[in-house]
Amino acid sequence: MSIHDVSPLFRPEIELAVDLARAHGAKPALLVVPNFHGRALITEDRDFCGWLRSLQEDGHEVFLHGFLHASRPDETLHGVVRDGRARGLTRYFAQRVVSAHEAEFSDVSRTEAQERLDAGERVLKEAGLRIDGFVPPAWSMPSWMLSVLAARGYRFSEDRLTVYDPAGARRRPSLVLNYATRTPMRLFSTVAFCRIATPLATFAPARIAIHPSDMRFALIRNEVTRLLVWGKGVSTAPTTFVHEARALLD
Repeated sequence: MSIHDVSPLFRPEIELAVDLARAHGAKPALLVVPNFHGRALITEDRDFCGWLRSLQEDGHEVFLHGFLHASRPDETLHGVVRDGRARGLTRYFAQRVVSAHEAEFSDVSRTEAQERLDAGERVLKEAGLRIDGFVPPAWSMPSWMLSVLAARGYRFSEDRLTVYDPAGARRRPSLVLNYATRTPMRLFSTVAFCRIATPLATFAPARIAIHPSDMRFALIRNEVTRLLVWGKGVSTAPTTFVHEARALLD
């Protein structure tokens, strides 16, 4: 289980999500964005960083979740791949269909990826946080990112269908259950998908992903609660279910 887009911009929603999870015995991973859209450098909010440190000390994992959670400007959409960057339909799908131009690592070059990882790691270190893994915004990244993460010693990453141990060269299928609230159509379709998909957790470990915007809708709060009750029932942990990298991969 994880809470995405952890940033001072969304602290009320994140606190609500943490409290909701705690009420059902869950300690979700916190996917921290060091500087969300360039508007919220976490190290400028000491109280927020202290709160995150206390959550990590209490057993919540902290994952680096991009650096800006926003894609870089790009005037051209021609071609397919150039310098390791996704173009054309690949970029259009990642940036406009799956996300609202937030798939930060979907079309980066290797140099850009290294620079953004460097910046994100530096900010989280300055905040006093241990980095337990990396999850790209919108679960989108080129396949070569796994070798970049492996070289940095990362033991956990994920996309929509797989969890990875880059440094250990391991992977395992895993279904992610999450909601999208940008439009009514997305909201109701993702609710339907999660209700239909939960039985599939019998065949692969499932992940529950919460976004701050989920907490703004009573329907989604109720659906998240339903998933928490379901997750507690299927969890193999004795008292809590935690989004642990090693547990998902073992």
